[in-house]
Amino acid sequence: MLVIKKRHDLIIDKNIARIFRGHNIVEYKSPDDYFSARDFLQVCAYTNHYAANTPGVDDEDMSITFVGARYSRTLLQYLAEKRKYTVTQPTSGIYLIHGDYLPIQIVESKRLPENESLWLKSLRNGLRVDSARAILMESDGNRRKKYLGAYLDILLRSNWKAFMEARNMARHYPTLEEAFTKIFPDFPNWKGVRQVKEESRAEGIAEEKERMIRNLLAEGMSIEQTARLTELPPARVRALKKSIAK
Repeated sequence: MLVIKKRHDLIIDKNIARIFRGHNIVEYKSPDDYFSARDFLQVCAYTNHYAANTPGVDDEDMSITFVGARYSRTLLQYLAEKRKYTVTQPTSGIYLIHGDYLPIQIVESKRLPENESLWLKSLRNGLRVDSARAILMESDGNRRKKYLGAYLDILLRSNWKAFMEARNMARHYPTLEEAFTKIFPDFPNWKGVRQVKEESRAEGIAEEKERMIRNLLAEGMSIEQTARLTELPPARVRALKKSIAK
């Protein structure tokens, strides 16, 4: 889940951001998964929890966005029949949900117009060669090039053949590391991208576990129960509890 904060004086004329308010909760599904009614309830719960526990956040200054590559038939049916919400489709790939106190949208990324949402639309498997070629053209000379390495690494892993064909490399089969270097010569090498990604993931897990431990202990859960739930040694949980007490 991603939280995008937006300044109130900033107007974003972008198809997926027109409903954005000050704090915007974004839930992204993997290309092979889809959103269910349970997912909707969970994200709404996360949103309310965020509003209740984040100082300075007005619960009416938020929005919710669901992003997935597959059509969310089950969820849309649930919202229309059970919740009695109204669903409109102002543009291809975007479904607006009316009836809640917060603006909500469901984005079917594969149906987004490529000229408006190339980067989000392409974040999936089954990428066409012409889409891979468009990504290559956009990435060449991109002023935010240093941020694209991990993104392109994911695309290459999921769409190796499409990118090789886009670079006229269909008859050449290097290793994945060599392919990344040859297809994206202006970006960090594949090993560097992998290392940064793994380090960031490890740091994110550590921070999330520490936050979880703090919440569980604050709710009165014992050190032993907290250790079992977070799969950490009791001694580490005990040390963290002492640091909290200080």
